[in-house]
Formats: sequence, C-alpha cells, structure tokens
Amino acid sequence: MSRVARQRDEGRRGTRFAARLVERIADVGAEAWRRLDDAGNPFVGYEFLSALEDSGCCSAKTGWLPQHVVVEDESGRMVGAMPAYLKSHSFGEYVFDHGWADAFERAGGRYYPKLQASVPFTPVTGPRLLVDRAADIEVVRGALISAAVQLAARIGVSSLHVTFPTEAEWRRMGEAGLLLRTGEQYHWQNRGYRSFDDFLATLNARKRKMIRKERRRATEAGMVIRTLCGDDIKPAHWDAFFAFYIDTGSRKWGSPYLNRAFFELLGERLGDRIALVMCERDGHAIAGALNLVGRDTIYGRNWGCIEYHDVLHFEACYYCAIDYAIEHGLEWVEAGAQGPHKIQRGYLPRRTYSAHWIAEPAFRRAVEEYLARERREVDWEIELVSRDQTPYRKAPGPADSQGGEV
Repeated sequence: MSRVARQRDEGRRGTRFAARLVERIADVGAEAWRRLDDAGNPFVGYEFLSALEDSGCCSAKTGWLPQHVVVEDESGRMVGAMPAYLKSHSFGEYVFDHGWADAFERAGGRYYPKLQASVPFTPVTGPRLLVDRAADIEVVRGALISAAVQLAARIGVSSLHVTFPTEAEWRRMGEAGLLLRTGEQYHWQNRGYRSFDDFLATLNARKRKMIRKERRRATEAGMVIRTLCGDDIKPAHWDAFFAFYIDTGSRKWGSPYLNRAFFELLGERLGDRIALVMCERDGHAIAGALNLVGRDTIYGRNWGCIEYHDVLHFEACYYCAIDYAIEHGLEWVEAGAQGPHKIQRGYLPRRTYSAHWIAEPAFRRAVEEYLARERREVDWEIELVSRDQTPYRKAPGPADSQGGEV
C-alpha cells in the first residue's frame, strides 16, 4: 500500500519516473526486490528486510514504520528502491543524532517523526540506493535521492537521514545538496593470508604473543567453540543464542531490539549466509556470535553470553571471524560498531558515511557547521591510529576506502 500519492520526477536524461512510499516490503514483492543490485550485501536483500517486518521488529509499535522509497519508470516497473522507515525516536541507528533532536526541540521545533533510510539495528555499510540491474544506475540513483527528499518534505518530517551508504552514494548525495557526515569503524582486511598464523606473522611480537595467549585462554576449562552454517544450525541453537542475546542486551541497553521470531525467520531465509559461532562448556551452550556472510565480507552482528569468561568475546567475535574469512577467501571482517580495543587485534579504522537533509534552514546551517568540524576530527583520528597505533610490524596504512561503486 502506498502511503502518499505518486511523486513525479524527470531524470537528468529525460526519463520520467514516479515515486511513492511503500509501507510493507511484501507489497513490493520478493521478485521485484530481488531484481535490485544488492552488491552482495545480505542486509538490504528481501530476505533480511522482510524478516524484520514479518517478525514485528519493524512496525509502528517499535518506532520503525516501514516507508520504503520506490521509483518506477513510465511502464510502472520498479527500477529503484531505498529501504526507509518513519522513526519516532533515534534508537537502533548507530549514527547518533540525539543532540540534534534535543537542540531542535529546545528551540521549539518538532524533530520526530523523521525519515530514516537505513537497515534497522544494523551498522553495516552497504547500498542504500538499490537499482534494477537492467536500469541506468546513475539516472536511477539521482531519481531516488530526489524522490526521497521530495517525499520527506511532502509528508512533513523534520529530516531525512541516510546512514551507512557506500562512499559513491554518499558523494552523489552531497552533490544533490545533502549534508555529509563521516564516522569510523574498525575492520580487519585479509591481505592474502593462508592461515591465522600467517596473519599473526605480520604483527609485532607483543601483539602476536597477546593474541596467541587469548586464543589459548578462550578454550581452557573444557570450552568447545564451533562455527555452524546452513543446515547445521538447528532450532535448539537459535533458542540458545536468543537467550544469550536477551541476557546480554538487557544488561547493556535495557531493551533488545530483536525478538525470537526474527532469528527463526533469519535462519529459514538466509541460513546459507549465516555463520553462527557457538561456545559450549561441559556440553552446555553458554555464548554465541552471529555473523552474516556477503560477497567479500563476513559481518559480525550480535553477541551474547550467559556466563562470563575472560577473552571469550574476542575469540568468538574477532578471531573466529578472521579464521572464517581466511578459510573462505573473504577480504574483510566487519565486527560491528565502536571498539578501539579492536586495533591491537588487527582491526584498523575505516570511514563510514551518512547523509542528511534537514527541512528547517537555520537548523540546517547549524548542523552543517558542526559536521564540517566533525569530519576533520574523524580524518585526524584515522590518520593518527593508522600511523602511530597500528599493531603491524610494517604499517599497512589506513584500510581501503569504504564502499566504492556498487
């Protein structure tokens, strides 16, 4: 069902488009969504996004009401889409704008609702301007950006936020007038390693010794750690992992975002792209880490435990992911947001991106000035870490630019 009437626009090469907001990805349909190029990123695929909606994790009740931007050509065929949500809060986004909301509302404005173009609860860079593989990518990207801004203005939201797009999309949004923001995460890059020991050989002696010690300690006291994929993941594993997720989430954030139904649907729909690390002690599952696998990257998403064991988190979330990447020839490990402690374990800083449209001109100018300062600080921090804090014997330099063309 479309929430608003069609928004008509004309591409830069004379192609005419119609745009609308869609409240359920099922109304687009699996076949049409799968025609869109996801660049091998599992999080923008129909299976992942529909699991969030079908499980109730994304709904008006949770403050994540789907409002996907859909662009159609003159024949009515969908040629592009942007996953988007009407938000009544700023939780689960990982690009923090709480300060913006507070400032705007103290000045008498109404910040919520806002339109959020993202993958809910998922701080993973990937395409946000999804284009039909048979369409002109640059024309449709431009139409999607224009449509998103026009539709945001039309429904009267304070702002539009596109979080964790690729660098190429981010630059295109800047050209279209959106405000540009950068952040950083710590990612591991596979530089052609044949084994984990091959990777360790590139580190300085102190870091190499530390990691070996941590890996030994993680498997002491009868701990068995396995990485499960596809049909090897049974309902009992999901039951155990959900218990870990709830216990850890409740202690850290107070209100976990995902429910048991989501994990079950995820296993059914994306089982062949899941790498579930399970940790057992004396035959009982006590911790786990959930990873999804893309074309060239393994993405660490959720971790949980019901028993505390020193360094087990590093083994399950960081080292097992590196093992998997080396074994399967993947180039990157993205182990989630934040975490400077990852540096000494071989993960280096890498830029992340977001773009923002703000309706109120004075507030827009204030945010624009803030973002210019923030981008300089991010650049300085990445340069400092890459130069002075690298664990490698010969510094490889900053990780490659995030994203690029999709």
